[in-house]
Amino acid sequence: MSVRCVSATPSAYQYPLLIKQLLLTPLATVPEQEITYQGKIRYTYRTLKDRIGRLANLLAAHGVQAGQTVAMMDWDSHRYLEAFFAVPMMGAILQTVNVRLNPEQILYTLNHSEADLLIVNSEFFPILAEIAGRLETVRTVVTISDEAAPPPAPIAAIGEYESLLAAAPPDYDFPDFDENAQATTFYTTGTTGNPKGVYFSHRQLVLHTLGCAAALGGAPRQGHVHREDVYMPITPMFHVHAWGFPYLATMMGLKQVYPGRYQPEVICRLIAEEKVSFSHCVPTILHMILNHPQAAHTDFSGWKVLIGGSALPEATATAAQKRGIDIFTGYGMSETCPVLTVAHLDSAALARSPEDQSVIRAKTGRPLPLVDLRIVDDALRDMPHNGKAVGEVVVRAPWLTQGYVKAPEASELLWSGGYLHTADMGNINPAGYLKVTDRIKDVIKTGGEWTSSLQLEDVISKHEAVHEVAVIGIPDEKWGERPLALVLLKPDHVGKVSENALRHYAAHAIETAGISRYGVLLQVRFVKTLVKTSIGKMNKRLMRADPEALCL
Repeated sequence: MSVRCVSATPSAYQYPLLIKQLLLTPLATVPEQEITYQGKIRYTYRTLKDRIGRLANLLAAHGVQAGQTVAMMDWDSHRYLEAFFAVPMMGAILQTVNVRLNPEQILYTLNHSEADLLIVNSEFFPILAEIAGRLETVRTVVTISDEAAPPPAPIAAIGEYESLLAAAPPDYDFPDFDENAQATTFYTTGTTGNPKGVYFSHRQLVLHTLGCAAALGGAPRQGHVHREDVYMPITPMFHVHAWGFPYLATMMGLKQVYPGRYQPEVICRLIAEEKVSFSHCVPTILHMILNHPQAAHTDFSGWKVLIGGSALPEATATAAQKRGIDIFTGYGMSETCPVLTVAHLDSAALARSPEDQSVIRAKTGRPLPLVDLRIVDDALRDMPHNGKAVGEVVVRAPWLTQGYVKAPEASELLWSGGYLHTADMGNINPAGYLKVTDRIKDVIKTGGEWTSSLQLEDVISKHEAVHEVAVIGIPDEKWGERPLALVLLKPDHVGKVSENALRHYAAHAIETAGISRYGVLLQVRFVKTLVKTSIGKMNKRLMRADPEALCL
């Protein structure tokens, strides 16, 4: 098609969408805004700019060039925020290493990404000692520590982060370059085989930041994020850039609070002392926080929490609201940068009861601006938006990974038909809300019909005795598969409710809700633990492999 492109006078500036541009507004409007690490270290955005420059000079002085990869192993900290900016702004690539993977997987990701320099917290020295002799490309190590007297590094290092930063100059001339330059890479946790690497450009990360800002800032009341909020991530910064929100918080000039390793008592203290008003996490982390003894003495009113990573049970949404928490769901995956949808309530819905609101808050939400999201059949034909018809969620947006690192066949499968395939099943109601009903691999096929494990989990989680639940499919000679609920009881209900009683409760609730006529075949087993991935999601693959090993 013939189009007419705009012409530019020779002196016109061709503005590239680069991560460095996200710093312009806060430095111009709120340079004295505060960033704190655990409430122990505090500095301003003006200091953040200087430290970003110092880090870039430090890296350049030790040979890091554009296109090379700098890997980071740390808990959520101001140091990580500095790396989020300094490394890509100098044209290098930041690899955020999932420190909860096992040492062999960490070794694989570092070698696969061809990491050149590694910044590592002393807490992970034992891992480094185990893999050091097999690192193929890492030639330089910088150590970091929160300890006054950290242990010696297991391999030769050029120095300690703070000391090296202090010796480096604060001014660095960050150049302009192609906005499609790669900025970050990280590896999906996965459940089979080696982790898969995804990657994102400057353009993608800037557009994702703007898309999230438009969605959250456009909310009339509930879930509205504004420049006077106080931000604290409770999703690891190694996982999809903490869902991209450190970039959003910086662009908006919010006060930022970084908690380090997630300890419920520390998180509760920071919420109270720093007046945290916006966070995000997976349901299991919120569950851990709210069930900690310190939570009983913490005022959570005014705290907005975006839930993602796995389904939000309506019972959890209701309990959180009754604690004063503005809880709502977001949806995305590692491959999507990640946010695609958020579940905001219209003003009229806020007059409803917490239970009625939870039905909407626990949905997967409405698409962000610029997101083309569909539910389709196997031939990529659209399914009706009636809240019942189920199809695979496929998507286009300007911030989706364009493939997997060094995996062309998997990349083509991911993008089959020109849409990114999420492998999630869901429906869309007439109001435009997506509801993910299950992962394709977790749907249970009983008697020739599909039953959603997520819907069964939501029903069971409403019982007062249930602490956590995971529903999996197990082989059955007659039905093909039947659902099995693995239930972790609340401590004060152990011995007071039987598996049979909970099964009858669930069967009645399933029948009443009309979820599936085969849902009544549900079996219940009490367990001593539930297996989770490195980021706190239920690992149903491992639970399906040997459910009896978990049972009491």
